[in-house]
Amino acid sequence: MGIRAIVVDTAGTTTDLNFIQEILFPYSVKALPEFLEQNQTNVLVENCLCDTREIALEPEADLARTTEILQQWVAEDRKATPLKTLQGLIWKQGYTKVDFKGHIYPDFIEAMHRYAEQKLRVYSFSSGSVDAQKLLFSHSDAGDLTPLFNGHFDTRTGNKQDKQAYCNILNTISLSPKQVLFVSDVVEELKAADAAGMLTCQMVRSPAQTTDKFRQVKSFAELLIE
Repeated sequence: MGIRAIVVDTAGTTTDLNFIQEILFPYSVKALPEFLEQNQTNVLVENCLCDTREIALEPEADLARTTEILQQWVAEDRKATPLKTLQGLIWKQGYTKVDFKGHIYPDFIEAMHRYAEQKLRVYSFSSGSVDAQKLLFSHSDAGDLTPLFNGHFDTRTGNKQDKQAYCNILNTISLSPKQVLFVSDVVEELKAADAAGMLTCQMVRSPAQTTDKFRQVKSFAELLIE
């Protein structure tokens, strides 16, 4: 049957974790107060603010308090959908102003072209919103990589450490589990994908990483699909 599609994690797999933690996250924390002040009447932003208050169990929180909650969530690296949506909107401004470019590992960029020639489908699955993923890949060091992708998934598909999320991806892309390879640096995500029947491979870019029984590679240059 063979592999027909590859699903890749982003942070730590296709992009350096430091880029997310040291550039994108601090940028969103700093920009949040002004962004929310200016855009609070925008329907999408308003919905995110309502969802934040609901999740935080503070329905009466004013804008300043809600901003504080969101900034605290960034510090905790909470995977809350309203936060991820707002971060995507803020990063869009940053990319547009060229305050930064999306960092993508060169070995992944090369592999993308290789997979395209092999007619393999490539999807990304991240706790960052689909919009944030598209921004990252369209404003990368190597230009716009989005044409090389077949689609993107985020927390709306499910929790990345939950088997159901991977079942949902399989249903969406209409392939059987053994036709799909999931690549991530995080053991818990690989376990969830494995439980859904997917083929798995761990990206180990740092010797300090927690590893498990999964097949391991140090870069996409080693990930050759027959």
